[in-house]
Amino acid sequence: MKYIKFLILAVTGAMFVSCDQDEFLNPLPDSAIVADSFFQSDDDVLAAIIGIYDAVQGVNENTESSSIRFNRGVQLEYLLTEHRSDNTRSKTLEGSRADFHRYIVEPDNVQSEDYYQSMYEIIFRANNVLEYVDNADASNLNRYTAEAKFLRAYAYFNLVRLYGDVPLVTRVAGSDEKELLFTRVAVETVYAQIVSDLQEGVTHLSSGHKARASKAAAQSLLAKVYLTQPTPNYSGARQLCEDVINSGEFSLESNFSDVFYNELNDEIIFAVQYLEGNPDESQGFSSEFTSYSRQGRQDGLNIVNPNLAEDFIAYGGNRTAASYSAFGDDVNLPVPEDAEVIKFLPFGSDISDTNLPTYGDAPSNAGNDWIILRYSDVLLMHAEAIMAGGDTADSSAIDSFMEVRVRAGFDPVGDRPAVLTTNLLLLERRVELAFENHRFFDLLRLGVAHDVLGAHATLKGYTSYNIRRLLLPIPSREINLSDGLLTQNPQ
Repeated sequence: MKYIKFLILAVTGAMFVSCDQDEFLNPLPDSAIVADSFFQSDDDVLAAIIGIYDAVQGVNENTESSSIRFNRGVQLEYLLTEHRSDNTRSKTLEGSRADFHRYIVEPDNVQSEDYYQSMYEIIFRANNVLEYVDNADASNLNRYTAEAKFLRAYAYFNLVRLYGDVPLVTRVAGSDEKELLFTRVAVETVYAQIVSDLQEGVTHLSSGHKARASKAAAQSLLAKVYLTQPTPNYSGARQLCEDVINSGEFSLESNFSDVFYNELNDEIIFAVQYLEGNPDESQGFSSEFTSYSRQGRQDGLNIVNPNLAEDFIAYGGNRTAASYSAFGDDVNLPVPEDAEVIKFLPFGSDISDTNLPTYGDAPSNAGNDWIILRYSDVLLMHAEAIMAGGDTADSSAIDSFMEVRVRAGFDPVGDRPAVLTTNLLLLERRVELAFENHRFFDLLRLGVAHDVLGAHATLKGYTSYNIRRLLLPIPSREINLSDGLLTQNPQ
């Protein structure tokens, strides 16, 4: 539903006015919705809701090349997630982007600061909608409310997993309310708000949407929240996954590559859309993932670690050829050392000639959607919920696990495990969802992050790693704005 972007363009002029750039939670570029003049009708509220999705989408670096606070949204998320797992790294050691894979991110890191700001941008816009949602038609009131809360929950879920205790702001607040805006709230309290917001989505959102919040998206995200929260709710997560599975709305694509290039397909539950060739509506990460024939502004990001390539060779099946590729001399190695992500190749790419790949007409203005939730993730969460933190021989869990494996070309009988273990589940999630920003969170949720990443850091010589590095530092800019109210994570 790429009409979302065109609607944004149509209403932008009426919606925004300039605000003080130092205010906390203000949208960037330095503007905020004028509530009294804008929120007057159902159409106004809907336009503001679409504006929340615009914040999720973020700003392409090809449009605004400055590294400082342009609300990149999900377009920088791979740095904070994949690069901090054992999956990927930067090609070079230069610049602040290379800090993530070496676990040396400091409070002044501009990408972390931008992501933190971007998530609060989503929260600000959601709170603004909720403040004036009563101006919507009565028939849409519950749905619009649930949609704004779903997006707020999504942003808080990202923040709480990456930064720990964070300020919890659930209403429009003025810049003079610093105690509310800058006081960190316990993780458990943040999760309680996330659960409440998503439960409302399960109740009031409708089915059928893939580029906007839906009932299935709320169910799927809430299942992941239940599995992740400090005291997991395994039975609740299982029921939610089974509700999605039994809905009949979703199925696995027979061709794995079609998941990423047949957009809004039957496997997609929730995705962020982009428009190819339009600098204002496109994304740049597809080009940044290239290196051998560099198409982006960087030397190459999300370069595949050899240990992930080894797991693909052993467990990837037909997903391997659709997930990464080697170029040049790397082609001849049994395990590539500098393979590149190809799940999100810019449209029009032709990498069949590994010595002279091509990347379409506008690789830095790519239109590839970003997938946040898809059906294979739900199947694997279903198995995880049944496992409840341990191993299981439960046939329902193994059935869901094997549905994903069989799509990858494995034998439904010969490759079926008698017991599903945490290690098997992690391996399957790693190769199925590689480069989709799940691995770091999977390791945390399943309780093995320190062991796995500590061993990875030792192997790679990342001497700065310690268990405290599993949380990112609170951006120093926010601490400075708080006049000392906002505290820092231990480093």
